[in-house]
This record gives sequence, C-alpha cells and structure tokens, in this order.
Amino acid sequence: MIAEKSDTIQRVIDQVSGTSPKVSFFDNSLVAKALVRLEEKGIPTHRDEDYRYCNVDAIFRKEFRQLSQDFRDTNDIQQYKLEDTITLVVVNGRYSSALSDKVVLKGLQISLLADDDHGPRPGSLADVESDAFIALNTAFCSGGFTITVEKGTELQIPIHILYVGSSESSALVNTRNMIRLMEGSGATIIEHHVNAGPGKVFHNFLSEKHIAEGAKLESFILQEEGPSGFSVHTNQVEVRAKGVYDNTTLTLSGEMVRNNHNVVLKGSHSAAHLYGLFSAKGAQLVDNHTLMDHQVPDCESNELYKGIASGRSAGVFNGKIFVRRDAQKTNAYQSSKNILLSDDATINTKPQLEIYANDVKCSHGTSTGKVDEEALFYLRSRGVGEQSARKLLLASFAGEIIKRITVESLSQRVAEGFESGLRL
Repeated sequence: MIAEKSDTIQRVIDQVSGTSPKVSFFDNSLVAKALVRLEEKGIPTHRDEDYRYCNVDAIFRKEFRQLSQDFRDTNDIQQYKLEDTITLVVVNGRYSSALSDKVVLKGLQISLLADDDHGPRPGSLADVESDAFIALNTAFCSGGFTITVEKGTELQIPIHILYVGSSESSALVNTRNMIRLMEGSGATIIEHHVNAGPGKVFHNFLSEKHIAEGAKLESFILQEEGPSGFSVHTNQVEVRAKGVYDNTTLTLSGEMVRNNHNVVLKGSHSAAHLYGLFSAKGAQLVDNHTLMDHQVPDCESNELYKGIASGRSAGVFNGKIFVRRDAQKTNAYQSSKNILLSDDATINTKPQLEIYANDVKCSHGTSTGKVDEEALFYLRSRGVGEQSARKLLLASFAGEIIKRITVESLSQRVAEGFESGLRL
C-alpha cells in the first residue's frame, strides 16, 4: 500500500514541481514539512477510512496520468457573473485583477498572499499534517490572495469570488485564499467554482477563514465544475467568541467533488451553521465530510445536508461533532437527508458524535429513501402528471436549503441549475 502511494505522489510531485513557481509566502520549513507529509503518507486511497468512498489515488492514476501545466487563457466570464455583487476572478489559482471588478469599499482589503501583512497568517489554521491535500496545496499552490474585512466594517454588497479552471489537457491546480473578518465585522461571500476549458482539471482548493470576536460571515459555496471537473475543497474555519459562521454548500455538477469542511469553535458563545445540497447524476461522486470541533463552553452548531442521486451516482455524508472536555453547555445538531432516484444510485452516511463533556445537548440523524409515494399519489390524483409531480416533490425537498440563500441572483441560478440537472 505504501509503495502504491509513493508511486502516485512522486509522479505528482515530479510533474508539478517542475513547472510551479517557488511559493515565497510560506516559510521554507513549512513547505518542507508538507513535502515530508506527502512522501510519508501519500495520496489517500479507499483503505484510508476518511476517503473510503472517495479513492482519489485511483482517480489520479486513471484520469491524470500525465499532468500538464498548459493552461488556457479565460476572458469570457460574463455567463458566470451574479447581479448585485462585486466579482473577484481567480483563473487557475491566480487572482486576475484584469477580469475582476475594481473594488473600492471602505474597510475591505484585498491583497496577494505574497504581499499580505495582516494576521493571522496563511497556514496558521490549516495543518499540513492533518490531510494530504492541505500538504499538497501548501507545497505547490500557484498563488493566492487574502480578503480582510476591517474591524467594525459591515459590507453591504456581497463579494462573489469566481474560481475558473481552464486547461487544454489534464491539469492539477492548487488554489488558496485566506478570508479574515476582524472584530465586529460582517460580510456575505460567495465562492463559485467552474471549469471553462476543454481539458480535465483536478482542483485542489484550500480556504482558511478566521472569524474574530463578534464577527459574522455568511458564506455560500457554489460548485458547477461540469463533467471534466475533479476537485477537493478544504475549508478550515476558526470562530472566536460571539462570532457566527453560516455556510451553505451547493453542488450542482462535477465528476468528483470532495468537500472537507472543518470548523473550530474557539471562543465562548460562538456559533456555526452548515447546510448542504447536492444533485448527482450519471457516474458522479459527491462526498461531504464535516467536522464541528467544540473547544469551549456555551457554543452551538447546526448541520443539515440534503442529497439527490440518480443514475449510477454516489453521495456521501460523513459528519463528526467533537465536544471537548471543557466544552460544557454545548448545543449541537446534525442531520442528513437523501433521496435515491434509481436502483443503481448509492448514498453512504456516517454521522458521528464524540463527546467528552457531560452538560450538553447533542443529536444526529440520517434518512435515505425514494420519492414519497403517498405524496406522489396525492398530486397525481389532483391531475398533476407523474414527471411534474416528481419534480414538485424534489423541488420541495431542495427548497429547505435553497430558501436560505439571501442573494437573489444566486438563489435564482441555483434553483434553475438544480431543476435542469434532475434526471428522473
């Protein structure tokens, strides 16, 4: 097993390191530590419990035998823009000032990682020892940027970050950012992932998010990566006292999408809410892994993930609530609900509770089934056709998540994309 991992990761390292620029914004010791982590443990296989249903090593071997850095220039982004937002564009891991809106907002700072002089520093939240893809990104990220919302600033306009993968052949892109909300600030940020070129792109994305005392981040992640998109998305989030992190992840396409969402509640009276919706078809795989780490007393968290799988597709939800010994008076809830539209589709769920405190309220639940036949019969008895009735029921199922989207142009795009992607 170790030999297989070494072969794959050595090939990836050889091909990426031969063309990637030196990452100057990380200390050399951190890069060395990341490379050691990769050499020792390699890319995960199905034998790794956390990647049991998502064998990334096999995907690298099959789809990315020859990794190219032959990227394609992208100028046409109009089709992806959202109304009433400020759009920042990142192409193949690099921030494009030419394609981005010219931003002049009081209290908002945007800078390249290499030029960043705020705190906490990039790399301080994401531990290279914890996951191979954090290590891979740290060693070979092709560029990145930071967004800082200054103390007491409430941004009134949503920020739309558009990540575009564009290649002529098979390519690996390591994209990174750091988003910091300082004390008492607030912002709505949309992170939107698309593929625009003819080639296959493996997108290894890492975002570190710091929510300081009394700050609130409303976060939306929209994944529309298409049939040539393969990706691992890691969000490493830290929430300080009285801070709030509210995230909704929406996966509409992507041949393989793996989401690692790790939230640390580090200050008392902080809160985090994670919501997710995916629609998988064909042979797609959508794998959602969450970790809610309650480290201090008087915090709350809530998770609700919903999925619809058709064809031979597969969905995964693995959610862990971790309550440390000192985290008394914790309130934590988790739920996964799924619908199968074909006999060949699969859903694997694994909710987990690991609790070391005794004064807590925690629960989890999961359900997977087919479309409610009684509700379907009721609609058909009222003259609604079978296909229309099924779509109505699925729209109602997804609506609980979609209605949480507070940006109208995003809500409309998701609703239309969800409906057009259904395979009944």
